[in-house]
Amino acid sequence: MMTDLATGRLRSSSDLPSNRHCIIIWVIVYLSCYSIARVNASIHEYQNETFIRRANSFFFHGGSEGLYASRATSVNDTQVSEENSLNGKSFIRFESITFRRTKQSAEKINEMQQRTGLVEAIIVKVRDRTKIGGSYLNSDAICCTPQLANNGSCNVGEVIIHDNPDAPGGPIRIQTFFEGKNEEATMVYNVDINSTGMYYLYFMFCDPELKDTTISGRTVWRNPDGYLPGKMMPLMTFYGLMSLAYLFLGLIWFLRFVQYWKDIIQLHYHITAVIGLGMCEMALWYFEYANFNSTGSRPMVITLWAVTFTAVKKTVSRLLLLVVSMGYGIVRPTLGSITSRVLLLGVTYFVASEALELVEHLGNINDFSGKARLFLVLPVALLDACFILWIFSSLSKTLEKLQIRRSMAKLELYRKFTNSLALTVLLSVIWIGYELYFNASDPLSGLWRRAWIIPAFWTLLAYVLLAVICVLWAPSQNPTRYAYSEETGDDFDEETITLTGSAVKVSADHATVLERKERKASLVADHHVFGLGEDREEDKRE
Repeated sequence: MMTDLATGRLRSSSDLPSNRHCIIIWVIVYLSCYSIARVNASIHEYQNETFIRRANSFFFHGGSEGLYASRATSVNDTQVSEENSLNGKSFIRFESITFRRTKQSAEKINEMQQRTGLVEAIIVKVRDRTKIGGSYLNSDAICCTPQLANNGSCNVGEVIIHDNPDAPGGPIRIQTFFEGKNEEATMVYNVDINSTGMYYLYFMFCDPELKDTTISGRTVWRNPDGYLPGKMMPLMTFYGLMSLAYLFLGLIWFLRFVQYWKDIIQLHYHITAVIGLGMCEMALWYFEYANFNSTGSRPMVITLWAVTFTAVKKTVSRLLLLVVSMGYGIVRPTLGSITSRVLLLGVTYFVASEALELVEHLGNINDFSGKARLFLVLPVALLDACFILWIFSSLSKTLEKLQIRRSMAKLELYRKFTNSLALTVLLSVIWIGYELYFNASDPLSGLWRRAWIIPAFWTLLAYVLLAVICVLWAPSQNPTRYAYSEETGDDFDEETITLTGSAVKVSADHATVLERKERKASLVADHHVFGLGEDREEDKRE
């Protein structure tokens, strides 16, 4: 048996097939996302990946990240450097990179040849990407051809790189060769990063005989302060500060809650839950990033908990806005027949949000497929639109009914809430426009040092809106001013409006006082509207 949170009636387990189905769906999504997840970001793993043909070359994208330049170690830091050689170092390390060519390719090699196949690793910053290929030679070729080699511009069989002696620090070339008829070649190397920028790593070869060659192994990317990617580094500090912000808000709310605990209404418990979820969410993300920064790979357990708390908090926050807009606990005691629809929307949003968060944070940061992301983002965006439309539709009805009943205190409260919500939606639309512009104008992540602002804004906006709700519905010694009261006749059905012949006089410092003034002339005039039955009910209340 279960209790309906909105109506308080008991329901048997047989009435809940949809809940079981939703749980099953969530488990399937959870396990499928877990199964496709790979250790990502600072440790890029390659598992027998194939090369793609591009122009007259074959290439494989080995990863991309924003890296800060290594910090110079002072004389005073000599002892620290000996204890921790990675302190202040920024690098890209090639670990067990193995290239495997086909047996047929190896058998075509002359036994007298020592080096029989060249594979290159090219590390290039975004600003230097035009230095790769023959564009500066008015050629579409990426690999050097005999014609270009005759001009002394490049060497046949190598990737064309334009080296400018006047501007050192361009693309970095690392070469490895297949020896004799060996089917495997290894690349072990460490590249120190001495210039800040967004770096791309490509593995390339020009020999068509190496077609179908595969790559396996991994590369490790590190910033001076740890393994956390450069564009994510500011987020660790941000989440730490947001944890303190939620803690501060929760402390104030708790003190207020305890001070007026006898006058607490049901809505206050819902707000408390959202504050608690936000506090746990920010703390989990901070520890997840801190662990990520120290190890180079995401801690699966903490990441899964952080993702789940994020999805739960987003869902509960939207449901809170919706039920407040409907007047739950303020002008109506229950949600009535629409409870199932509200819960269905909430469960659906949680499943969609959880799937998106799992794939975004457990997939490779720089290799996340645009189509896959679009497939998961669209349902969340559509559900957000449903929430917004339903919230403002409910607010419109609630404001209309409060105005008809002349419940001035509640009307003023809901007007402030509506204005705050409208401002939040306006800021969201503006920021979405900026985000689209940012992504469109920076397809190669050249502005990676500012990318952290995008997710940080949404987190900050949600916190501000929650703080506004806490101010508007703060616990007080006079909760009946805003809480639902049967004597005031606040309860109403969502689809109908029941008018009463009463006037409400509201005191700003005392509880709402209803004074019904009846006049025989008004009763006779309004008899055809309200009916005798309602007049008798009014007499009983008097």
